[in-house]
Amino acid sequence: MTRTPVVWGVHMGAHVAERPIEGGYVAIGWDRLGDVSKLPPDRDAIKKEMARVFPEKKAGAIPVDAGTIYKFLHAVQDGDYVVYPSKSDRLVNIGRFEGSYRYVEGDQDEYPNRRPVVWLGHFPRSDFSQSALHEIGSFLTLFQVKRHVGEFLAKVGGVELPGSSGVVAPMEDVEEGADDDAATVSVSRQAEETTGDFVIRRVMAELSGHEFEDFVAHLLECMGYTTRVTQKSGDGGVDVIAHMDALGFQPPIVKVQCKRTTSQTGRPDVDQLLGTLGDGEYGLFVNLGSYSRSAVELERNRAKLRLIDGDEFVTVFLENYGSLSPRYRSMIPLKQIYVPDLSA
Repeated sequence: MTRTPVVWGVHMGAHVAERPIEGGYVAIGWDRLGDVSKLPPDRDAIKKEMARVFPEKKAGAIPVDAGTIYKFLHAVQDGDYVVYPSKSDRLVNIGRFEGSYRYVEGDQDEYPNRRPVVWLGHFPRSDFSQSALHEIGSFLTLFQVKRHVGEFLAKVGGVELPGSSGVVAPMEDVEEGADDDAATVSVSRQAEETTGDFVIRRVMAELSGHEFEDFVAHLLECMGYTTRVTQKSGDGGVDVIAHMDALGFQPPIVKVQCKRTTSQTGRPDVDQLLGTLGDGEYGLFVNLGSYSRSAVELERNRAKLRLIDGDEFVTVFLENYGSLSPRYRSMIPLKQIYVPDLSA
């Protein structure tokens, strides 16, 4: 009997950047365990080894982590699909498992336990419903996607799998004793991600490209700058000019390019902005998505260049929300809530 493929969700740290996409894999950590394929194919045995190697780990976290390792080794199979929401660029990456587990000793990201993946597509978070984004915001490292299988597979031309017709499935089972703090951190993180998704959706839906330039200029004014939006044509890649003095004669002068997109901005666009800079001038590029690796590397090597991506745009927006004009606050209505900060 042919097994129906399963759709899995995987989380990896933001520090892995684009390496899993370029290398064609997803991975889990616990590098101190070494090659986890040498562990017995038994959850209890994995728990015991986990407790031995990580004596500092909370008892409630051990069954969760052991379950993740067991599923990664023995439940995931060739032909299964994987959804990987990347923290570094706000993209949802969808692929298919092809190939067996392999251990990469000395992995620079401390994610040595890998499974090969053929990536089928990479999509902005705004392409998916908020409910689907909630599901892949699970606090588990590896989990089964159940409620929105059809929505994810439709993006890569996949057929809807049996049982994925929209019926709400039970939440991913977590063994008794799961770490409550980890679950609380997940809830806090999901609240932040939901807010960010809401802000970006509203900006995309309510503002045209030119209106986004006005919005960025207003946001800079809330931060203490004096701004001027350039003419709509012939701006040479500069949409807003910002400065600290009223007349704009005193350096530094900031030239801003605004790109209302949730996709990835490449180096050529950033180079265009750099080409407009003169003495005492700085470049600021603002988008709602992410930047290519070459663009990010360029920023690191140019002291006069600053790139603001979707995540940082949301951060700046929230920090200055109280100073925004009523027009923008009514366009993006928010209220303050408090969530646990277990990183303190």
